[in-house]
Amino acid sequence: MPRSRPFCDGIRRRDFMRIGAAGAFGWGATLPMSLEQQALAASTAADDVSVIYIFLLGGLSTIDTFDLKPDAPAEVRGEFSPIATNVSGIEVGEHMPFCAQHADKFSLIRSFAHGDSGHGSADKYMLTGYRNTPHPAFGSVASYTHGGRNSVPPYVVLPAMHASAGPQFLGSSAAPFLIDADPSFPGFSVPDLAPPLDINTNRLSNRRGLLATVDRFQRQVETRGKAGAFNKFRERAFSLMTSPEAKKAFDLQSEPEQARQAYGNHTLGQSCLLARRLVESGSRYVMINHNNWDTHANNFGDLKTNLLPHLDKALSELLRDLSDRGMLEKTVVVVSGEFGRTPKINKDAGRDHWGPCFTLTMAGGGIQGGRVVGTSDEWAAKPADNPIGPKDFAATMFHLLGVDTEKLVYTLEKRPIKILDGGRVIEELL
Repeated sequence: MPRSRPFCDGIRRRDFMRIGAAGAFGWGATLPMSLEQQALAASTAADDVSVIYIFLLGGLSTIDTFDLKPDAPAEVRGEFSPIATNVSGIEVGEHMPFCAQHADKFSLIRSFAHGDSGHGSADKYMLTGYRNTPHPAFGSVASYTHGGRNSVPPYVVLPAMHASAGPQFLGSSAAPFLIDADPSFPGFSVPDLAPPLDINTNRLSNRRGLLATVDRFQRQVETRGKAGAFNKFRERAFSLMTSPEAKKAFDLQSEPEQARQAYGNHTLGQSCLLARRLVESGSRYVMINHNNWDTHANNFGDLKTNLLPHLDKALSELLRDLSDRGMLEKTVVVVSGEFGRTPKINKDAGRDHWGPCFTLTMAGGGIQGGRVVGTSDEWAAKPADNPIGPKDFAATMFHLLGVDTEKLVYTLEKRPIKILDGGRVIEELL
């Protein structure tokens, strides 16, 4: 995974993703449904639904992928052409041919907008539903409200931490488990958990060196919490290290080579494969934090030769794999960056940040495939109808996960606050 190229604001990608990592190792046309049916659906979601959020750090150019404008002027439409999908009337970019064959599995929100074109604040908006106030990420909320399944962490972030992916006032017990390593590297293993994958559990239980390993985690855990927070974390770390289910989930090397190649032997592909394994083993929420989609220069070259071939192969295989395993109906898949890219191409053959309108892709977990919600205007500059924003996205995510958004939680100052204030469930997707 490249590490040297900085974002446009001078912050190196690796540094940006590490910000806030101190808390990374906690874990914490249809007829309307009746109230009883809604309650049953929410209960089922609470027990069964997981999320894989593919976050394209830097901002995916959706005007070149999921909402092309072939009739716009050359300085807007760019170099790519639309192609047909397996759903009549839906087209995607020519460099997404594999995804085109799975359009019946995902839906597109082409009128998504929040108006924020800045790294950091827009990231926070898309990962928490809030822009101006500290708020926990969706994964932390799911971990806090529902807890874990089996012994795998309920909330995982890979292959690097993101500043807005943390638990905020929910505390370290709701923080993600961080896999700070590239799954596509030869000999990949989860840092600090590698010994348990190779050492018999009985031997591990008796090893005095285990405490030293866990103590090393302490430096990466929030230190402002209660005195017993680290002891609780140490117990969870030990449970994770000695769990057969966790060993199986994290042992990517045991996956057949054919399956690994199907996802693509690159960071995004192997991250998607690992995410599927984690969800299959019980994780509720997996965030794939992938970079670098900040295409201010050479937008079309970077998309064509590197970024889109990886996304196309990884996403299409993830959808196919989940579907074939009977998991897609219980797994929400989201693809988005913090914003889109400008309709007009700049002097460096790139596209700049654009929050006023872009496309959000969602699939599975109660989302109907093969739909387009909303439209953008003739240049994909603004929504033409049915504008949808981060609060609506958050409300929909929590609805699918069975999270009661009216539930009060408490800040570190013991102030009561709702999990989500505002937003509507995007029923057009359901």
